[in-house]
Amino acid sequence: MRLNPIFLLSATDVAHFPTESKTYGAPEVAFLGRSNVGKSSLINALLGSKEAKVSSTPGRTRAINFFALHEVSGGRQKAAPSIIFADLPGYGYAKISKSISAEWPQFIEPYLAERETLALCVCLVDTNIPPQPSDGLLINYLKQTQRPFVVVGTKADRLSNNVLGKNVAALKREHEVEEILSISAKTGSGIPALWQRIQGVVE
Repeated sequence: MRLNPIFLLSATDVAHFPTESKTYGAPEVAFLGRSNVGKSSLINALLGSKEAKVSSTPGRTRAINFFALHEVSGGRQKAAPSIIFADLPGYGYAKISKSISAEWPQFIEPYLAERETLALCVCLVDTNIPPQPSDGLLINYLKQTQRPFVVVGTKADRLSNNVLGKNVAALKREHEVEEILSISAKTGSGIPALWQRIQGVVE
């Protein structure tokens, strides 16, 4: 099955979120993480395209960017998308406060708390640095709100297997999660495993 990604819209307010008539009620997968953790690079690796804009400047994404993934079969694209990807603004580039981050726009928490079509949150943590308090706040928030989530460790290609194993173990311990998928957007390592999790939610 091939999925064709189409950019839907950028939302900077709850009123901008795509309606069911636009998405056909397709399940949404949200990508969350600190600024510069590699969200856009991961989305592009999953899509096999350059739909998500990659920036070297932390905090550049200030909106939720929605992408509709349409199934293509026999050369024809289905009208209704199979999945919606939501690329959320990064956090952690300034002082953290309240439940997640003071710098996150006000429409983020309503999206996470109230969006009925949100089926999975992909939480990105950097395997190259020690566990970050801001990541812990997000993971705890998702646990408390009982949102399904998976934690992904990015930039795994930059570390030896030995160091990566130790760092991932520390992240699991600190964030009190049983599993972290180690991924490299650069080499494609771990991408099939993440796709499997996403497909499981969709099905």
